[in-house]
Formats: sequence, C-alpha cells, structure tokens
Amino acid sequence: MGSQNYFLQSERLGFRHWSPEDIDLANALWGDADVTKLIGGPFSEIQVRERLATEIKRQTDYGVQYWPLFLSTNDVFVGCCGLRPYDLTQSIYEIGFHICAVFWGQGYAQEAAKTVIEYAFNTLGAKALFAGHNPANESSRRLLVKLGFEYTHDEYYAPTGLNHPSYLRRRS
Repeated sequence: MGSQNYFLQSERLGFRHWSPEDIDLANALWGDADVTKLIGGPFSEIQVRERLATEIKRQTDYGVQYWPLFLSTNDVFVGCCGLRPYDLTQSIYEIGFHICAVFWGQGYAQEAAKTVIEYAFNTLGAKALFAGHNPANESSRRLLVKLGFEYTHDEYYAPTGLNHPSYLRRRS
C-alpha cells in the first residue's frame, strides 16, 4: 500500500497537493515534449517551475489545482488531473488532465477525471465543468464525450495559438 497522504482516491489512483519539493515530478510531466506538445509545449525548466508555482497558488487561492496523481499501490507518479477556476460567478470550473506518456492508454485519465467530476459536483458544488482540447487531440475529444461533456463552441487558447473545441458538462 502506498505511503502518500491522499485527500482523494479512486480505485487505482491517489490525489494529493503539489508542493515546491515536487519540481522533479513537475519536470517529468511538463518537461516531457510528448506530454506537452498539444498544450503549448515543450516547456523550459523555468516554465515548468512557473507552472508548479501556479498550481500551488491556485490551491491556496481557490482550493483547486491540477492535483498530482499516483498509483495508490506503490506511489508511482502518473500525472495530474484536477480543476481550475473558469467562471466562478456561475460555479463553473475547468477540468484538465496530463498523464505521463508511459501511462497513456491504460485508462488513468478517465478514472482520474471521473473522480474529479464527482468531487467537483458533490464536494465543491460546481454547477458545470468546462473542458477544451487541442483540435489535433482526438484521444481527449473521445474521452470528454465518454465522460458526458457536450461540445459548445471553439475557444482561443493562447499557449497553442489555436481555437480549441470546448465542452461543458452540467451537473445532473
């Protein structure tokens, strides 16, 4: 059994909060050109440090972040999945997930996202969740549809310079 202090768990994954000591994990994820190529990467070490600081600040300011994920059996780092503010006046958060390439295709993104969706609606009282993806990311599109998100519009995403297909999932 893993030794991490998880605040949220799914069948195979444990979620905890980022800390400044997690720079090696952040580099393993956001420093990987394969992971970041469709979200505006590759990212430099400075950009990865800034991203980690942003996630930590979001947790402090809003109580959410793209939380680091670990296999609950052995604490191996898998990636991140979580929330960030989107339109808090309407109680809408944005959901996102970034999975280390070695774990692609094993269902971790779906499992993590289902857990975060439940947390957003049942714990945070979100009214809806927003998600977007790079137009070239067919895997993310399929997963969002499978998770019950409905396409609403294309939205400009500055890090890629592209209009990303965007979705909402409303609270049932």
